[in-house]
Amino acid sequence: MDSFIVSARKYRPVTFDSVVGQKSITNTLKNAIRNDHLAQAFLFTGPRGVGKTTCARILAKTINCENLNEKIEACDQCEPCKAFNESSAFNVHELDAASNNSVDDIRKLVDQVRIPPQIGRYKVYIIDEVHMLTTQAFNAFLKTLEEPPKYAKFILATTEKHKIIPTILSRCQIFDFARITVDDIAKHLHFVAEKEGVNAEHNALHIMAQKADGALRDALSIFDQMVSFSGNHLTYKQVIENLNVLDYDYYFRITDMLLKGQSTEILLLINEIIYKGFEGSEFIGGFGEHLRNLLISQSPATVQLIEVSDDIRAHYLEQAQQCSPEFLLKALEINTQADLNYKESNNKRLTLELALLQMAAFSKKKSPELSEERPALAPPQAPQEKPAESIPPPAPAASTSFKAPPKEEDDTGPLPSFSEARRHEEEPNGKTTPKIETKPAPPKTSFRPFSLKIHDAPEPETEEEELTVPEEDQPRDSISLNSFLAAWKTLAETFMEDSQSLYVAMTNYEPSITPSGMIKLKVDNAIQENLIHERKAELLGYLRKELNNYAIQLETSIAEVQRQQKAYLPKEKLDKFIEKNPDIERLCKDLDLDLIY
Repeated sequence: MDSFIVSARKYRPVTFDSVVGQKSITNTLKNAIRNDHLAQAFLFTGPRGVGKTTCARILAKTINCENLNEKIEACDQCEPCKAFNESSAFNVHELDAASNNSVDDIRKLVDQVRIPPQIGRYKVYIIDEVHMLTTQAFNAFLKTLEEPPKYAKFILATTEKHKIIPTILSRCQIFDFARITVDDIAKHLHFVAEKEGVNAEHNALHIMAQKADGALRDALSIFDQMVSFSGNHLTYKQVIENLNVLDYDYYFRITDMLLKGQSTEILLLINEIIYKGFEGSEFIGGFGEHLRNLLISQSPATVQLIEVSDDIRAHYLEQAQQCSPEFLLKALEINTQADLNYKESNNKRLTLELALLQMAAFSKKKSPELSEERPALAPPQAPQEKPAESIPPPAPAASTSFKAPPKEEDDTGPLPSFSEARRHEEEPNGKTTPKIETKPAPPKTSFRPFSLKIHDAPEPETEEEELTVPEEDQPRDSISLNSFLAAWKTLAETFMEDSQSLYVAMTNYEPSITPSGMIKLKVDNAIQENLIHERKAELLGYLRKELNNYAIQLETSIAEVQRQQKAYLPKEKLDKFIEKNPDIERLCKDLDLDLIY
């Protein structure tokens, strides 16, 4: 029985065209060979498994080939190519700098460089993990690297370019290898599966490509593992089960529950996920990626940034239409904060559940169903205000005094007729007494006038409800400065957690209020002014209700900042004191005082 060869070795690229995901680098190397513009030293840097050493081997083989074709690929027929394929080429040397990192190892290499190649044009040295060399070894290598013989070529490969000293970097042509995209890895895995006779689902290959994190070698290792687990038929469910990957369906279901505000169902689904063995940190990271994909799916121009299969991308587009950008941004903010707090939390599960419940609460607060219910409160209140306008007695009195509250005026109108009707029922003879006429006083203690006002509505949160009240019927109680400042402070403290910027804008300067009800507030800049303007309706709604004065208005202005020069020297400090208190200067003269430096 033949020994098994892993796919990473069996399907290792042997030509520039077969290298996956590095077209710009391979084209540059082919053009350099075609034009005979080869540098004496190359530095290949990038993440693991992206083709650095592979490209170095292909380059070494190609520049020694005696019969290059039109595509600048080795012929595999000449003597140097056969020797390379059989791993018996004496003009190509591979050195592992992780285990040969001393000065003595570099000296041996320098001594070998002096001997010209016996077969082929160039003697090529491939040094892998070159960042492992010591500083002394780098210094011993400098002169040879800068001025090698014409037949010597050096190819250095590393995953950590920042650890290489600048004097080495300046002597090399640097090629940065990028991570291989998920689509490119999935296509290569499909090619390998066809060669191996494996029937694999497209979504299964995509999951393996995502798990590889841009490294083709890791993807091929995962492929071999899955073939050993599932045989010649790879399914999506088998892959996510074996690789311990959370299914996309969970993220889509959680998002649907968040949009509907189903807190109970969310907790049950989280319990199911944890029961299957997934850590909360894995879910938080995956759900953050899911929210990011939904956010970029809002625009057709950015939907291609999602590295998933076509059918899952279509599912993202469908769910993205149900999510508002405001909800997605808030959910991402909560999820990111939960990710930061998760490691330090003593109750990690509670941290995860609390984050999801906060998202559900925000979604329920901003849902369209609730926004449709609020305007429905206005029509029932409008007819209740009209009887106040039709009452003859209080109408002229309402405009006679600004400070008089409308409660007393509304009471004096309808109550006499009511008491008179009862008086006729109780006294058929029509006798009247002065005591009965003064009986309207007790109803004043009732809250009947408030039933006519929007001030007593069940949910007076929206600005539209208050503005529907006619101007002549709006309460205009007198406002004291202390009561206004107390209401303003209470209002500002409600924004301390939700909007710290708005809280600072409201409390940085003490507001003032004119007798006519105009609030004047100073802010530091235009940003704070815009914050106040955006929440102006909410601020006025609270203050008007709390102070029972619907004539209140709000005006903001940017405060002029006076630049004060800071005093550093003793003389400057003394001048500042004298400026504040001129008596200090007189004291200094009377006592003949002088500064001590």
